[in-house]
Amino acid sequence: MEETATGEFLTIWHQIMTVGSVVMVLLALVVYLAHKIRISSIGDYKDKYDYIRSKEIKTYKICFILIAIGVAMFINTYGKGELNFDPVWFSVRLFIAMAGGTLVGYISALILQYYYPTRLNKKLKKWRYMPRVNPKTGNKMRLLREDEEDVHLDEGMQAEEDVFSVDYDVWIDESSGDTKIEKYKGHLEALQCGNCGFYTLKVVREEIIKQPSDLEEGELIKHYECQYCGSVRATQFHIAKEENYDKFKPETTSFKKNTMVDVVKVEIHASTGERKNYEFQNVEEAQKFLSEFDYDKVS
Repeated sequence: MEETATGEFLTIWHQIMTVGSVVMVLLALVVYLAHKIRISSIGDYKDKYDYIRSKEIKTYKICFILIAIGVAMFINTYGKGELNFDPVWFSVRLFIAMAGGTLVGYISALILQYYYPTRLNKKLKKWRYMPRVNPKTGNKMRLLREDEEDVHLDEGMQAEEDVFSVDYDVWIDESSGDTKIEKYKGHLEALQCGNCGFYTLKVVREEIIKQPSDLEEGELIKHYECQYCGSVRATQFHIAKEENYDKFKPETTSFKKNTMVDVVKVEIHASTGERKNYEFQNVEEAQKFLSEFDYDKVS
């Protein structure tokens, strides 16, 4: 009787694992296709850019998690119809299945963290710089250079660009004079000012009012100032007991002014091995970016 019961359990278990592995892979495929269909259904290039930037990696994470679960379930079907139930063998196979699924998930996470962002950036650049069309006239619009676009931006927008928290693209229909302004996240982080509403609130000074020790946390006050309207604020933070406060600062690079330069590329290498790449339209902008660069505040 006991052998019959365990045999029935094993049969049901294998059926669940087989069906479950197929379902997980199909769900991953459905999520992936739904994501692609959603992208293709977005007509506006800026909206397409925003959707891909915010959803693509999250969607692929879900797909990989479903596939990892499917792999774990498939491994749990090993020996189906050939082996009798044995608690030790069953436990070992379950452990191997979990390890296999975890390995697939871990490798997928590494791909999404280190390899895929480069491909994603290329895809985002494609949609960001895809020529816009004026919906009123049907004419192709031209993307203005940094030195041309300021006349179309108000002072607050220019201040956001100056602190690299926001980047604005200005497209113009040179036949009709119509313009289209698109807002993108900048290279460096800045908080939204509660007074003027622009993302121009930056840390200008940090003050440690209590040094951390092995037994107690420390206290730090960050002083913020809006680079547009000049409003200030201070916020207190706790410092961990054994935290390392050395911040990564790149070595300042001097550039020679060269009007023949089309683009300046900056590659930052962190001590952790991570790399970040940035592009600027002129050397002055790149030099200003490096002078304000703080690795803890990059986007």
